[in-house]
Amino acid sequence: MARQAARVRSASPALLSIGQVLARLTPEFPDLSSSKLRFLEERGLISPSRTASGYRKFSSGDLERLRVVLGMQRDHYLPLKVIKAYLADLDAGLNPQVPGATAAGPSMLPSGRRFKRAELLREAGASAELLHDAVAASVLTPAEVYGEESLTVLKALVELGNHGIEPRHLRGFRAAAEREIGLIETALVPIARRNEVSSRAQTVELAREIAGQLDVVRGSIIRSALSRLQP
Repeated sequence: MARQAARVRSASPALLSIGQVLARLTPEFPDLSSSKLRFLEERGLISPSRTASGYRKFSSGDLERLRVVLGMQRDHYLPLKVIKAYLADLDAGLNPQVPGATAAGPSMLPSGRRFKRAELLREAGASAELLHDAVAASVLTPAEVYGEESLTVLKALVELGNHGIEPRHLRGFRAAAEREIGLIETALVPIARRNEVSSRAQTVELAREIAGQLDVVRGSIIRSALSRLQP
């Protein structure tokens, strides 16, 4: 469904203003702003039409495309260049693999599912004690409602527990994450100081890109260390 939504360009004459788009999408994406919409247009993710006076107008297809872009960002932290390449393939009539998914695995397109505590435990096959320990070790953040990522982490903790690795063993992960956030914040200072309308959106996107590159380095270090375990 999300693949189809990304391709759609509605034939309906009813077009929406930026204000109307925000009214429809901000309940689902509270951080969305007019500057973020303009930034996404600058990056080529959306292409709203223009009136003779230069005002942006969005079709229902534009609206659904925005839901795909914002959802992939929110739920899977994908950088815009990855999302843009995926959408470009869809627009070209191709059938690209969803970023981060395997051919046989489930779609990585955001479902937006949310779980109350009991639902989270049931879906993950986890005990209340494991969730408590994960929160105490700062591996998970306590909440009234949890998202897909919390479910993924809790499932991983269940599997790690089968190998004797408990949340208390992972306390250092939070400290390491905080150090990485410090690196990212330092790198973002030049952009954050600008007074451009789209500077906040640029800051968020660059943060995602830097985080992705840090993941590459971290993964390489781990794979290199694992190679020493091979006979």
